[in-house]
Amino acid sequence: MSTWIFLRGLTRESRHWGHFIEQFQHALPGCQVIALDLPGNGQLNQERSPVRVQDMVVHCRAELAARNIKPPYHVLAMSLGAMVAVAWAHAYPQEVAANVLINTSMRPFSPFYQRLRPGNYGALLKLVLLAAGPEVWERKVLQMTSNRADESVLPLWLALRQTNPVARASALRQLVAAARFRAPAVKPPAPTLVLASEQDHLVSVECSRALARHWQCALRIHTSAGHDVPLDDGPWVASQVRDWLMDRAN
Repeated sequence: MSTWIFLRGLTRESRHWGHFIEQFQHALPGCQVIALDLPGNGQLNQERSPVRVQDMVVHCRAELAARNIKPPYHVLAMSLGAMVAVAWAHAYPQEVAANVLINTSMRPFSPFYQRLRPGNYGALLKLVLLAAGPEVWERKVLQMTSNRADESVLPLWLALRQTNPVARASALRQLVAAARFRAPAVKPPAPTLVLASEQDHLVSVECSRALARHWQCALRIHTSAGHDVPLDDGPWVASQVRDWLMDRAN
């Protein structure tokens, strides 16, 4: 039975995976999925978010050790979580059997205006400067990250924000960690699949293309989903992972 570790991105928590975990387990029956929160998010919202991705790796390893969940791990991760997955695979190659990286971006492969598309600058500044309320904030996040904008997820997102709010200081520290992380130039030791969306309006698909090109790893691109591909088309993500694993096994 393979163990999969799921990691989300900036200020998002494990429960933001929603129905995707069930969809993934349906496509890969028998796998064990462990969705972890990064410090400062979700059940760990009272903890101080590290400003180094490498320290997030330390936390994940300690959490799994405390639960007696032993490697090797397959890691599926989005955005900031994907940076954690890459750092993990390079620091502890014996622990990471495979990485699936979704809509991420990393220095030195992509410029800042691709890592956060300029069309979002004004909206994000307005949310921060005007101290937007929870519903306005979450609705805007949905618009920026989903091309289907299924508002049925908003009640859950608002409940998560109410029960486990992410401190502004933690959000800023996570931004710093993401901005300062520099990906290794060499190909990751773990087999790597990069998934991206052609219509990602938050992070340019060119970031994933550059990553796959430099590391010579597999790349699959969704033609219509937004940044949060597991939300917009979870079955597609699961099927891409399943097919990639099957191809590697043959």
